[in-house]
Amino acid sequence: MVSEKTERPIGVFDSGLGGISVLRELYQIMPNEDYIFFGDSKNAPYGTKSVEQVCNLSEKIVQDLIKRDVKAIVIACNTATSAAASYLRQEYPDLPIVGLEPAVKPAVLHRSDSRVLVMATPLTLKEEKFNKLMQRFTDQAEIIKLPAPKLVEFVEKGELSSPELFVYLEEILAPYKQKVDAVVLGCTHFPFAKEAIQTVIGSDVYIVDGGAGAARELRHLLELNGLRRKTLTQGKITFENSKKTKAELELSQRLMESK
Repeated sequence: MVSEKTERPIGVFDSGLGGISVLRELYQIMPNEDYIFFGDSKNAPYGTKSVEQVCNLSEKIVQDLIKRDVKAIVIACNTATSAAASYLRQEYPDLPIVGLEPAVKPAVLHRSDSRVLVMATPLTLKEEKFNKLMQRFTDQAEIIKLPAPKLVEFVEKGELSSPELFVYLEEILAPYKQKVDAVVLGCTHFPFAKEAIQTVIGSDVYIVDGGAGAARELRHLLELNGLRRKTLTQGKITFENSKKTKAELELSQRLMESK
């Protein structure tokens, strides 16, 4: 008999709509689970806020998701993970919480003695968590930080291939063309612009993000805690957003279905 705990939904949240790139990875490997996705678009972007602000916003969302009886939480936001994951795990020790980490390791291991460009929000790149991660690999590759806060705004508007997006990418990526081997998408919004980034930086550059790794980590934690749903029927996804507009929910659905 399936225990009631396994039937509970998984809470996924982000500063906006970028975390849907992680939700897609979760749904791909666990399509029989139910998900509640909360996008805090009203307060986006998180990447230019203070650690304290991001921590407070994240905790409020987690408290609301706990009231919805979620069995696990995915912080589908690199910035919120940097600012709040440790604190949230201390506050809610019985709740499996998975965060996002820029995929520096696979990027470094892709080619020896490489130059790796990490695109992320200013807060993620500034935080101690990322800098400790970076230090682990400095003897294996040259790692370059590239803040790209405006990219979040393009995705929030659903602009994934607009002329303005390409102008912005050309502007920030020009110094690195033919000079880097890999690009790490260190913000969950950025995979939606992956095609545009690949076009600008060059087809031979390896591009990677942390979404798939977070999905595997959650599956592992659910199995470890006996929380994996056993039924094989397709799960449902509920989209919610702090902006509470029809347009925001329609864009959420479009991003979920985008390639």
